[in-house]
Amino acid sequence: MKQLPRSWDRIIFHADMDAFYAAVEQLDNPELQGKPVLIGSRSGRGVVLTASYEARPYRVGSAMPMAVALKRCPQAVVIPPRFDRYTAASRRIMEVFAHFSPEVEPLSLDEAFLNMSGAEHLLGTPEVMARDLKNAVFEATGGLRVSVGVSHIKYVAKVASDLGKPDGLLIVPPADAVAWLAPLPVARLWGAGPRTQARLLAAGYQTIGDIANADPATLEARFGAMGLHFHALANARDPRRISSSRRASSMGSDRTLNTDIVSRRDIERHLQRSAQRIARRLRAKGLLAAGVRVRLKTTNFKLLSRQASLSQPSDLAADLFAAGAGLLNRFDHAGPFRLVGLTALDLVDGSSERQLGLLDQTRARMLETTLDAVAARFGDNALRRAADVDTVHSYGPNLDQLDQDCVEH
Repeated sequence: MKQLPRSWDRIIFHADMDAFYAAVEQLDNPELQGKPVLIGSRSGRGVVLTASYEARPYRVGSAMPMAVALKRCPQAVVIPPRFDRYTAASRRIMEVFAHFSPEVEPLSLDEAFLNMSGAEHLLGTPEVMARDLKNAVFEATGGLRVSVGVSHIKYVAKVASDLGKPDGLLIVPPADAVAWLAPLPVARLWGAGPRTQARLLAAGYQTIGDIANADPATLEARFGAMGLHFHALANARDPRRISSSRRASSMGSDRTLNTDIVSRRDIERHLQRSAQRIARRLRAKGLLAAGVRVRLKTTNFKLLSRQASLSQPSDLAADLFAAGAGLLNRFDHAGPFRLVGLTALDLVDGSSERQLGLLDQTRARMLETTLDAVAARFGDNALRRAADVDTVHSYGPNLDQLDQDCVEH
């Protein structure tokens, strides 16, 4: 029987699929293999959702405007996203993860943490288990590859999987973690966005080792609680456990428009459609939203957002839309806008939170559930509200998200 080395108190995997959307398209269409592939809309307003590894040497990556990506890599093949296909592949991948560990914490469709502590007695050393996991995913999906980072805490495992890509396996033993992190740039600190990185650099902190060796009190004075958080991570301390039961904290639908819009009426039309889509997904998962957020992106890519709580949790499009439309009064930018998004926040279990509504709520629920049934059988556009019929603005890709702490599978 194999024994876990004393230096390993836990074994944490971070498994992250490689260029997931693009890899799925290359798997389904062998003619795309070996070619630079961009997932997204070819329209002038589209963005890159995923770039294959063949496209990345041209400095093309996710969230880049498609027009910029095609200038850098004009020979790229642009493929519209197929989220149903990606979701189906994700379910199969998560089934494989669950076969290896009962404690799986999905972060998105294509990545998850696995707690492998204790499994070494059955499955072998951390390296053996990780290689077996990679092989199992490859076989179950018919050829998709996953990179795996292995360490004793979530933070180090995630950095390891990122640095090991593509098709990587990088193991960082606990005793080596602090020294391994030390030369990495502060951009690798979990939670350090561009602005925070700039502040860290301005304060003289170039590497994670600089943070690890800094005085915690000084970091707290300069950066507040985040400074102490960074100090702990830099010293390979991360108390967060694998949470396999957490549900998504929000659910959103953003639409990039092919034509800029300015008028409130046009914005409300898009909010209405997003509210209907989100409400349908909430009801399908038995969830209620306690708040909403509206996102608007200007033509120069400035992202604006406002949010508010609902008077009571709801899964009705009418309630989500009313709250979202009300938030438009709190935006002070005149537009025009290239993206309109609505997000349902603070999701709760509908079975325990729902209260019996008034008569008008009952009627609204009957209408919306009837629309659910029609959409499920005949498609989303089979039956539309009269207010939506004259909507003339066309869309780029619709980005439906679960703000995962975890994606539910």
